[in-house]
Amino acid sequence: MSLALRFLGVGAAQAVELGSSNAVLERDGEPLLTIDCGPEGLTAFEQTHGRHPDAIYITHAHMDHVGGLERVAYRALFDPGRCGRVRLYLAPSLVPVLHERLASYPNVVAEGGRNFWDAFQLIPAARGFWHEGLWFDVLPARHHAPGTAFGLGLRGAFVWTGDTRPIPEVLEPYGTGAEVIAHDCGLHANPSHTGLEDLAREYSPALRARLVLYHHASSTDAAAIAAAGYRVATTGLRLPLPPPEIAADAGRG
Repeated sequence: MSLALRFLGVGAAQAVELGSSNAVLERDGEPLLTIDCGPEGLTAFEQTHGRHPDAIYITHAHMDHVGGLERVAYRALFDPGRCGRVRLYLAPSLVPVLHERLASYPNVVAEGGRNFWDAFQLIPAARGFWHEGLWFDVLPARHHAPGTAFGLGLRGAFVWTGDTRPIPEVLEPYGTGAEVIAHDCGLHANPSHTGLEDLAREYSPALRARLVLYHHASSTDAAAIAAAGYRVATTGLRLPLPPPEIAADAGRG
């Protein structure tokens, strides 16, 4: 089994030229799990894989991370082979937030007889979830209000922090392994996002060596972060991953 992480976009919310900060985990060259589904991220997925995603993990409900879900829903609602089969994984606390943002619009299709959620197989996941034989950890992030943003971890292979301030207490279990750590980082810190100056203060040298940074405000900012010695993700980057650990606790969920 060969795993790779493809960055569908690496931009902050206003940096549409860099694409929404979305990614897809590929197994043996095929999409296994999409991380977030912003408008530009979905377009990049379609251009790369020639179809819509079949399984999506949502980190949080800002529109640059979920704005493409409406297009996914419409395609599934009118396709009997896909309707109700698009797996949508997210933390339970995000379900009402996502419902208010996308699913509460009246008469989701003009023909009637369809609910937004009919398109998906909704799988709330508090601590983690099984997908295609792999156990994924759901990781708390620090982005806006507590309990509204979450990262994703596959032990041995990778961590995706999602939008976040530094989370050393969350990443510590991954700090001595081989995982690639894809981390939110702009040139300047703010109350919702990690900045370049945060990294050396919050993370060990060993962990910093495995960071791949995304969520840039501009290509100029990305170049400045790279000049500071960090690896910077670019839109379309396909990053091979170490092999995942075998989950020992099948009772987690």
